[in-house]
Amino acid sequence: MSVLKALRHDVPASIVVFLIAIPLSLGIAAASGAPLLAGLIAAVVGGVVVGLLGGAPLQVSGPAAGLTVIVAGTIASYGFAATAAIVALAGGVQILLGVARLGRAALALSPAVVHGMLAGIGLVIALSQVHVLLGGDAQSEAWRNLRDLPAQVIGNHGVSMLLGVLTIAVLLLWPRLVKTSLLPAALAAVVLTTAVAAAIGADVKRVDLPGRPLDEMVFPRWPDAGLGEIAVAVLTIALVASVESLLSAVAVDRLHDGPRADLNRELVAQGAGNAASGLLGGLPITGVIVRSSTNVAAGARTRASAILHGLWIAVFVLLCAPLLETIPMAALAAVLVVVGLRLISLAQIRTYIRHRELPTYLITAVGVVATDLLTGVALGLGTAVLVMLWRLARCETRVVAGGPGEWTVTISGTLAFVGSGRVARALATIPGGERVAIELHLDYLDHGAFQVIDDWRETYEKGGGTVTVRETHDGWFSRATSGRLGDGKTAPPRRFGSWSQWQDRDRQRRDAMGAGIREFERSVAPLVRPHLAGLARDGQQPEQLFITCADSRVVPNLITTSGPGDLFCLRNVGNIVPPHDTGDASVGAAIEFAVEVLGVRTITVCGHSGCGAVRALMTGGFRADRALGRWLTRSGVDFSGCGDEEHCVTANVAQQLVNLRTYPVVREAEAAGRLTLSGLYFDLAEAHMYTVDPARGVREPLPINAA
Repeated sequence: MSVLKALRHDVPASIVVFLIAIPLSLGIAAASGAPLLAGLIAAVVGGVVVGLLGGAPLQVSGPAAGLTVIVAGTIASYGFAATAAIVALAGGVQILLGVARLGRAALALSPAVVHGMLAGIGLVIALSQVHVLLGGDAQSEAWRNLRDLPAQVIGNHGVSMLLGVLTIAVLLLWPRLVKTSLLPAALAAVVLTTAVAAAIGADVKRVDLPGRPLDEMVFPRWPDAGLGEIAVAVLTIALVASVESLLSAVAVDRLHDGPRADLNRELVAQGAGNAASGLLGGLPITGVIVRSSTNVAAGARTRASAILHGLWIAVFVLLCAPLLETIPMAALAAVLVVVGLRLISLAQIRTYIRHRELPTYLITAVGVVATDLLTGVALGLGTAVLVMLWRLARCETRVVAGGPGEWTVTISGTLAFVGSGRVARALATIPGGERVAIELHLDYLDHGAFQVIDDWRETYEKGGGTVTVRETHDGWFSRATSGRLGDGKTAPPRRFGSWSQWQDRDRQRRDAMGAGIREFERSVAPLVRPHLAGLARDGQQPEQLFITCADSRVVPNLITTSGPGDLFCLRNVGNIVPPHDTGDASVGAAIEFAVEVLGVRTITVCGHSGCGAVRALMTGGFRADRALGRWLTRSGVDFSGCGDEEHCVTANVAQQLVNLRTYPVVREAEAAGRLTLSGLYFDLAEAHMYTVDPARGVREPLPINAA
């Protein structure tokens, strides 16, 4: 991409991000108890330094709401000059972590803990800033803010409260009324409230910046504290800032089709940014998802957008500081109240309910609010470990009576000694002298649990019964019987077979229609039943609409290694998406349902080698007056000069992506940054997937780090 072409997109995007960064940076500084100039310094450094060095080109860094509680506590304990020194040291720690290539290690932290931490921080921010919004002063602890809130609400706050409420109203209504991203809601709310305050001559507290910013910067000073206390403060800022930045980088990767983030390089860049920010008297910085998603939605193509937004802030602070001093503090507090509450995501809560990780999320959030950040995170990590151990020791046992004198016992999950008592009680309910089939679908079996089953089998057979043990997963029981239980886990084999193979297998016991179904119910259903039950209860939330050919050789879940609930599939002859104006209700309904109802983030069109539909279009081997011919002509592909079959299949995929954009719901979602379109080419002979570059109409190897 040429420099001029990139700048044509990056300059407007940088202006949009600059406009949203100004009020957020001031508000975060105010909420942290830091000089307001410190928030602006951090925004400049985050844009220029991290923008130049970062491994996530479209991520925008700056002061983050997620660090507000930590910074406020550090400033209260050591003062701002010492806090700046701690920030600089934290940057050095981040650089070391990045050089040691520990970028991805931070992502091993449970997302439920991270999001619970952010939710707790958001609630702490909202509880403190609502006091400022109402014209009062925030307390140093969340429980004190909660305790004093009723009195603050009942009190008479006059103009300050009205300005805060006006700001919140604009923040909530602006995105509904104004669809352009060139005028961010935060900027519109602050500007409108400031204009109203000036018009009525409101006597309220306003932004106070130094008259000569460069002469009044606060430089770092070594904290007056023990090395242990300093080390804890440094590591806390370094680790929280690192995790938040890396999670933001991964989230931003999902919003665009450009280069993927190099997390280790990004971590080094974040460290360099924090070191520079601390040395210049700024707040700690992280990658910020609000600014980054705005950057992508505004059309940024390269890191130039992040760099330029930092430069615009520097120029504005040096030349236009008096304009900033007209902003009421109540307006900035209102912005922070909304930002804080938005850190509590209902979508994430629903996700953790579905995945049974809500206790971890809630305990972390409540712990952060009730105690402090480190204690809350420690409580969350402890809860996550307990949940993991409970899942590891979880086992499902089902006893079902079959025909006369026949019983089936299905045991699935992880069977360790802690769960063997429940298995023993279930086995004890089977009458003596019967024929018993024990179906084991285990991903782990320890010796204690094996002994319980084996002893019961031996005793039962001595009483005249017969016991057959069948395994379809890992062979744990047979390995234990032969003394090889300690050999370790092995991956369960994936078994595939054609319908005709199932028909030919044991014809005396199987009928053609029911063969595969009964094998599914016997071997696979016990493994997937808990997951399917969750989907049946909570509904589907697929990430992707996958449009591919009806060819029997293309199996979407197989070639994408996905399972139930992952893909919303649309299959037809030739993976064709007729243009919107053709009025194809079936395809159009699927697209609208996927985008508007299911909220998919990606639509993928996948073609494949040896496609009969493409061959027919290449050779004209179809009758235009038949249904198949009428369907194929809707593809809109011009194969003149496209060359061999591979290029024609690729051209077909590229054209269907063009056709997708004729649908209003697709255009609107893509313009808003909620939807990404992609093309794939699957080579049947190689069993290998390629990406399709729609601009050049060629296939390319799938990136190694592609998700």
